[in-house]
Amino acid sequence: MTHLPHLVTDLGLILGAAGITTLLFKKLKQPLVLGYIIAGLLVGPHVALFPTIMENENITIWAEIGVIFLLFSLGLEFSFKKLVKVGGASSVMALIEVVVMLLLGYLAGQILGWSTMDSIFLGGILSISSTTIIIRAFDELGVKSQRFAGLVFGVLIVEDLVAILLLVLLSTLAVSQQFAGAEMLGAVLKLAFFLMLWFLGGIFLIPTFLRKASKLMNDETLLIVSLALCFLMVILAAQAGFSPALGAFIMGSILAETTKAEKIEHLISSVKDLFGAIFFVSVGILIDPATIVNYAGPIAVITVVTLVGKALSISVGGLISGQGLKTSIQSGMSVSQIGEFSFIIATLGVTLKVTSDFLYPVAVAVSAITTFTTPYMIKLAEPLYQKVDRALPEKWRKSLNEYSSGTQTISTTSDWKLVFQSYVINLVVYSVVIISIVLLSARYLNPLITEHVVGGTLGDIATTAITLIFMAPFLWALAVHHPQKEAQGRIWANRNYRSLVIVLEFGRIVVAILFIGFLLNQFFSVQLAVLGGLLITALMVVFSKRIQRFYIRIENRFVRNLNAREMAEAAKMHHTLTPWDVHLTSFEVSPESAVVGKSLLELQIREKYGINVAVIERGDRTILAPTRNELLFPRDKLYVFGSDEQVEAFRRFIQTKVLLEDETEGQKEEVRLQKLQVKSDSVLLQKSIRNSGVREKTKGLIVGIERKGERILNPDSELVFEEGDLVWIVGVPRRIKLLEGTLVNEPAPL
Repeated sequence: MTHLPHLVTDLGLILGAAGITTLLFKKLKQPLVLGYIIAGLLVGPHVALFPTIMENENITIWAEIGVIFLLFSLGLEFSFKKLVKVGGASSVMALIEVVVMLLLGYLAGQILGWSTMDSIFLGGILSISSTTIIIRAFDELGVKSQRFAGLVFGVLIVEDLVAILLLVLLSTLAVSQQFAGAEMLGAVLKLAFFLMLWFLGGIFLIPTFLRKASKLMNDETLLIVSLALCFLMVILAAQAGFSPALGAFIMGSILAETTKAEKIEHLISSVKDLFGAIFFVSVGILIDPATIVNYAGPIAVITVVTLVGKALSISVGGLISGQGLKTSIQSGMSVSQIGEFSFIIATLGVTLKVTSDFLYPVAVAVSAITTFTTPYMIKLAEPLYQKVDRALPEKWRKSLNEYSSGTQTISTTSDWKLVFQSYVINLVVYSVVIISIVLLSARYLNPLITEHVVGGTLGDIATTAITLIFMAPFLWALAVHHPQKEAQGRIWANRNYRSLVIVLEFGRIVVAILFIGFLLNQFFSVQLAVLGGLLITALMVVFSKRIQRFYIRIENRFVRNLNAREMAEAAKMHHTLTPWDVHLTSFEVSPESAVVGKSLLELQIREKYGINVAVIERGDRTILAPTRNELLFPRDKLYVFGSDEQVEAFRRFIQTKVLLEDETEGQKEEVRLQKLQVKSDSVLLQKSIRNSGVREKTKGLIVGIERKGERILNPDSELVFEEGDLVWIVGVPRRIKLLEGTLVNEPAPL
């Protein structure tokens, strides 16, 4: 009889159990993750009713591979550009939730008498919500298009990144067995350094490689290459002292920026499903039903902490970020569960042997319960909001509404902010690149040259010269490059600020010289490093133009690779509409544009220029097929269809600036959302918006009217003011205050 390895037998048993439970849970319309966990429980060593797996060690290896594929696919969906686009509201909500749940989890563990390490890991387990469960629940309930769903998706994106940080911090804490602030800070800085380095290097190299090799790739080779890149990054992450799962996540997020992202995601989905199923089954294998029975009390307590703590923390975060009571409660009720990342964090504790045996099954039991409650929590959000709204005192309700409206303030970005922002970004990015080049040179290049090419001082000189060639473009960019040249020019025009600009410029040059000294100090004495630094700086000034051209080529390639996916989608749209000789183009509405505050109907864009506005992006909100009454605000991004001639005419129009009559050149005024009340002696009474003269007097825009408890957003220009109306105007506070004085002081017309 042919001998069958235990690994094959165990794998067949796992997949057989997973297949049966998948069909059953599909029929019951329940999350498949729970089915996999139950399948693992049935074939595990603690249940004797069914055949049991023979070698847990092999299954652990399969489960680790499953975690790698889960994180890789999550990275493909993540994309760092999505993180940048996530609104401040989602970020505030996510960070408040993570901090609150870390504290609540730790306190719950201490109250239950658990060890410090168990309590800390419990906080990490409870702090991350389940992306899979939430997306599935939103699909089933048909709420993905609602406003709170967009906020929740933003929260999940931020949580994914926080979860990666937690994996690193918990690993560091588990190894040191004590909370050392300096060590934890070092771990965070190390993570930030490697994240930025891997992302910059990956975006510069990988899309170019995929583009050049695209003619040689079919589905099979693309799958193999993608998996090879994934495991290469896994190895690099492990070598750097991080979790292998972190490497998989990083490579997935890099590939998410390429034109092959959708294709790779499609090809990898079956592999991810296979190993993901093995991972979740392995989660069930480790569960001891007796432990769950013995810890039924703690499970109930932790479940309540999860449901209440997450709902409250997200709701409070939503209120703080000005999202209104209803949206905040809906968001909070949607994320009251734990899932995939919680299992990974629990697995980390088991792997490092720093948590008790009971913590893992307790976490799985809490996840199972909260997964079942998720759809019901989402459904209860609306009735809960109505009860809370009715219970709130009128004063509180009014204050919340005013605070929510006040957070929607529109303000212009100052030149100083743009310049400082560019200085900080330049300093951080180029410092990471330069430091990595120096360290790689000292660790790998210098031994290679001194041992195999030329030894001694000549070897050090050769290493320094080669390293400087690679460093030169980034040193030039750090010391000389001006990404916000126009803004800095406007600041320089004001003589009062020139000394500060000179200090900033001098500081950049000093930092660049220090980096040259840092390189030379790796191989030579301090005196030679200082002297050589000054000499090399002089040589860089001589060859500045060549270095500049080299840097610009590097920057252009990076930007092209970073935007390749969007450019490909735009090109695809252009190709589709070629017979009509039109294409899709985007414009950003500047704060000074003449179109600000006007509706599409007033502008008559289609009638005058022959183009159609297809999409308006406003912060983290996307308005598809905007209506003719849609108003344009500063920083709106418009996507329009038209021919080259039509687009060019529209570009000239949208770039037309408008100045206030008393506005001096270069002077800026803050724009805010202000509230006025129409009283019995108001000049606005019984006048329509069009005939009221509000726009002419305030240079502002009426965006809403509150009448007898009813809110009218973007009111029609023919609407007539009534006594008691609360009028919301976007404009300059000084001008609106003058109008307010007019409303009070001017007598009502006869």
